[in-house]
Amino acid sequence: MRNTNQMVSMSSGRMIAVLLAFAVFSSSHDAPALSQAPKQATAPTQKRSILRQGDSVGVFYVTKVAGADDDGVRPGEQLCYRCRYGSSPMVMVFARRTGGRVTELVKRIDRAVFSNRKRRLKGLVTMMGDSSSTVKAAAGEVAAAAKVEHVPVVVAKEVQTGPLNYKLPADAEVTVVVAKDSQVVKTHTFTSEKVDIAAVMSEVERILE
Repeated sequence: MRNTNQMVSMSSGRMIAVLLAFAVFSSSHDAPALSQAPKQATAPTQKRSILRQGDSVGVFYVTKVAGADDDGVRPGEQLCYRCRYGSSPMVMVFARRTGGRVTELVKRIDRAVFSNRKRRLKGLVTMMGDSSSTVKAAAGEVAAAAKVEHVPVVVAKEVQTGPLNYKLPADAEVTVVVAKDSQVVKTHTFTSEKVDIAAVMSEVERILE
């Protein structure tokens, strides 16, 4: 009787051992380890770069506020000046601030456009800011301070950013795009107090050669 009990006890022990071994084997083969779980790929962040030499200058829509009294466009009218200018040499100013050297830059461009009208030089000053009413007021101030007669001062449809296809840096108070044959020749970015007027006008001379 004792031997029978011992045999049962030994059989039970072996059975438990077999079951435990089977459980460990199944667990190691059926359940993937956490460290082996596939990692989700992260898309690289692309930095937004400004327009470079050779890039196309695209279409963008604006509302005229002041300036260029003889261009046939009334204040308040919406249009694409870039489209009107075609492949003419042009200098486009995009400003988030007034004052500083911005007024003097606009004056110089206005004079250059008049002096080089036979060479089809075109200019455009686009103001940007937080709200349409504020930006329109600033555009009027710039036009009055610079006494512009030949260059339109406008507000972009995308009033806060300016035209998205121009990739204007959000931290630049003033961006100047000089273009010819519908392509960028040079892009400048400045603070309103440190606008390099000589550098801009030098690029304007280049596109007239």
